[in-house]
Amino acid sequence: MNDTPDHEPAKRRAGEAAVEAVESGMVVGLGTGSTAAYAIRALGAAATDGLEIRGVPTSYHARNLAREAGIPLVSLEEATPDIVIDGADQIAVDSLSVIKGGGGAHTREKIVATAAGRLCIVADESKLSEQLSGVVPVETLPNARPLVADRLREQGISPTVRMATAADGPVITEQGNVILDCACGTIEDPPALASELSAIPGVVEHGLFLGFVDVAYVGGPDTVRRLVPRAER
Repeated sequence: MNDTPDHEPAKRRAGEAAVEAVESGMVVGLGTGSTAAYAIRALGAAATDGLEIRGVPTSYHARNLAREAGIPLVSLEEATPDIVIDGADQIAVDSLSVIKGGGGAHTREKIVATAAGRLCIVADESKLSEQLSGVVPVETLPNARPLVADRLREQGISPTVRMATAADGPVITEQGNVILDCACGTIEDPPALASELSAIPGVVEHGLFLGFVDVAYVGGPDTVRRLVPRAER
């Protein structure tokens, strides 16, 4: 699942392919991460060529990249996104359920995706999986971290505080919270796990995005696959 330089061309193809779904006049949610960054740059180039768009960034990084690319920005208070282009840490092939949050922006990303009419995921083939598994990021209020960690362990989940460096301490999100990276193993029932995580007092948001994705553009060595949830095939 790790990103490597060999994946960069595939990620670029995926990001650029998703931009083809954007029409003039749209408000576009701008995702966070290395693959979404390719889409933001492609949107900026299209805007320079006359595509009229406005962007709603999901993080400071996305905001700064969009500004560099020349994309006019608005907030959710000012406009509702027509479409969101965002990356993923893992994608279940059949359902297009995804795990996000490797960049620590999943709370804002989920808010923007919920507000939008359409969510496009962009990724390279290394992110595809038959079933969701592994680490699910959970954003937590700082003073609730011990309680949340205890509740997670009671559910058989192993949480680890995401650290910046040993010297700097925990990663702090843009909302001022901490992230627990939760080793969940194979997730047999993603909706049940999502409900369990959301029900813990002090949890702000988790990285399971279930039923959000309308289409995924997945870059391979030479081509881009366009995937939709199995129920729509």
